[in-house]
Amino acid sequence: MSDPREVLTRAAPPPRLAVAYGDLPEQLVDVWLPAGNSGKAGRAAPLVVVVHGGFWRAEYDRKHARPQCAGLAAAGYVVAAVEYRRVGAGGGWPATFDDVATALDAVPALMAEATAGGPIPVDAARVVHVGHSAGAHLAVWAASRHRLPAGSRWAAPTPAARPAGVVSLAGVLDLHAAAGLDLDNGAARALLGGGPADQPDRYAVADPMRLVPPGVPVVLLHGTADRQVPPEFSRRYAAATGPSATVRELPGVEHFGLIDPESSAWPAVLDAVAGLLRRAA
Repeated sequence: MSDPREVLTRAAPPPRLAVAYGDLPEQLVDVWLPAGNSGKAGRAAPLVVVVHGGFWRAEYDRKHARPQCAGLAAAGYVVAAVEYRRVGAGGGWPATFDDVATALDAVPALMAEATAGGPIPVDAARVVHVGHSAGAHLAVWAASRHRLPAGSRWAAPTPAARPAGVVSLAGVLDLHAAAGLDLDNGAARALLGGGPADQPDRYAVADPMRLVPPGVPVVLLHGTADRQVPPEFSRRYAAATGPSATVRELPGVEHFGLIDPESSAWPAVLDAVAGLLRRAA
């Protein structure tokens, strides 16, 4: 049996360009363009913003998502892979949240500027956010910022760039449970500087389960064979959220299959992105 983690180091087409959304080295966005705009010369392509996973830790950067990003570009999308400060690289609380909020607000306009005049402009009004694992936590959290207290530094009653929706791939959507289960040797505790009893105020504004429903539709994909993030996380989030969230469990799919264009799960990922764009049209 092949190693499902092979996708993390698999060779893939590199990004066409990189765009900064801040002054720090980690505040970058890698950009892939669809080849020939799927045969529709001159027509603007929708934008997919990818927030990579890695349990918020510095050792996992955006490079491991290159096969995923290249696969989305091959499907006809402009793809922007957001980097952000992570635990061990100046991130954690609050820097990780600062970066993700800033990036997701800024990326559509940055991409429109970066692709203006080129063969494949971006349609900044047709945007879907896709997050995997910890990246799904961040993407769903960013779509829920209208529920933050008015005094929060990330509160956004009207987000600068509201996407058509979010696709959560094996999302860590319950930080209280993640801390209680000690997922990835205390990843949630490392992100927030302690457990829920130590940092209740931080968990209250960082846990998507405490910020439902989100401001946009969320499609949750989760493999039944996931050993890194329990499928129950997606089930529980969908139950708490109501009709704005739909969950689809993929039999036999493990954690990394959802970011692998060569896996049996990949068509479901493409269907989720396309479905959100159709719904918003």
